[in-house]
Formats: sequence, structure tokens, C-alpha cells
Amino acid sequence: MKKLLSALWMATCIFGLTACSGGKEAVPYDQDSVQNLSTGVLYYVLNNSADEALESLNEMDDYEWQQVENMWRQQDGLKLTGDVFITAATSWNASLPNIGDVPEDVLNGIQFDISSDDKNIYSLLTIPGSEHNADMEIVFDDRMAVQSVTFSVDYSFGELMGTAALNTVLGMGTVFAVLILISLIISCFGLIPKIQAAFTKKTDTAVTRTDAVEHTIAQIIEKEELEDDTELIAVIAAAVAACEGAAGTDGFVVRSIRKANRRIR
Repeated sequence: MKKLLSALWMATCIFGLTACSGGKEAVPYDQDSVQNLSTGVLYYVLNNSADEALESLNEMDDYEWQQVENMWRQQDGLKLTGDVFITAATSWNASLPNIGDVPEDVLNGIQFDISSDDKNIYSLLTIPGSEHNADMEIVFDDRMAVQSVTFSVDYSFGELMGTAALNTVLGMGTVFAVLILISLIISCFGLIPKIQAAFTKKTDTAVTRTDAVEHTIAQIIEKEELEDDTELIAVIAAAVAACEGAAGTDGFVVRSIRKANRRIR
């Protein structure tokens, strides 16, 4: 019985916590105020999103931005920081080639879709363009301070499918190209031993040629040395024959020549 009561008590607590967490109220808002603030953000973005204007905005220091933020707050009640504004203007500038021309009276025909949750207020503006419409989403906190501003181009279903197909083809083409490259590299592995063998054969041939040249040179040197010894032997034999008073060298043979260590006085 006690276990049953404990289980019921735990279930009741869990249900109560779930009911409390799901019962958070959405942030209240005044629709006219949200629309006016959203229109003000769009007005400043449209008039400061050109390349020259963005360059000037990026060059502003903290003090200058503080002055601009104070002006927005005093004139329009707009709580917007410089960082959020630069991000919004840059996003709009990047989206313009796909949006095309925007009507001059665009601020008068804006469509709003405003909603909120327990933390923020969301203002969605549809901006018409000659090429595509664009959605501008502005997020306010519970004090109506702008947290973020983002733009997205409304592409048709066919354009989205075409882009998806192109991305698929490019992705698959890249994969197949890499696979083909890997296959070629693997197929080249069979040629490596042949190339290595060819280089080894060339090296052996070069070594053989070098050995042959060196052997030939050695033979030439040996022959020259023998020729030098023969001439020396003939000279010495002639000198000996002259000392003996012999008419020729037929009576003796010079078998070896050695250098004497004693000096002649």
C-alpha cells in the first residue's frame, strides 16, 4: 500500500512540474508598436546597405555608434545596437542580387506576421522584389530591444529543387572524380617494380662500364710502366757493357733493378 501511495505521489509531482513548465505565458506585445519598430529597422537598413555606406559603418568607433544608437532611441524609440545593424545591412546587401529591385513605396505595402513565445517577440516582414520576395525576421526581447535581424530569399519550389539537384550532381561528380583518381593511383602501383627494375638495370650497366674503364686505364698504366722499365733496363745494360769493355750485352742478362741505400762519394 505504501509503495502504491509513493508511486501516485511521484506521478502527481511529475504531472505538476510538467503543467507548470508548459504554462509559461507568451510575452505580451502591442501590434502597432511592433510594426512601427519593425518598419523603422527596415527603413534604416534599406538606406544604409550600399557598399559605401557599409564601409563607413564598419569604420565607425564605439563613441560614434553610441551617438547613433542614442539618436535611434530618442527619435524612433528603437533599441538597436550597432553590431546587430551592421549584420542586418550586410545580409540585405548580400541578398539584393537575388531579390532585384525593391519598390520605392515598399514601406507602405509591407505584410507583417507577428508572434511571441515566453522569451521573445517575432516580427516577420515580407518584402516584394522584382526577382524574388524576401522575408525579414526581427527578434525583440520582452523589453522591445532588437536581438537579431535576418533576411531570407523566397525561392520557388522549382528553383529549390534545381539547386538541390545541382548540389547533388556536383557532390556525386566530386566523389566519382576522387574514386577515379584513387583507382589510377592504385593501378600505378604495378608499374613501380618495373620502374625500379629499370633504374637498377641502368645503375648496374653504369657500374659495369665504370669497371671496364677503370680496368682499361689500369692496363694502360701497367703497359706504360713496363715500357719505362724496359727502357731503363736497356740503358743500364748498355752502361754495364761499356764498363766491362764488351762490345754488346749478349754476355749477361739484367733480371732485376733495385735502388741502393748507400750514397756515392
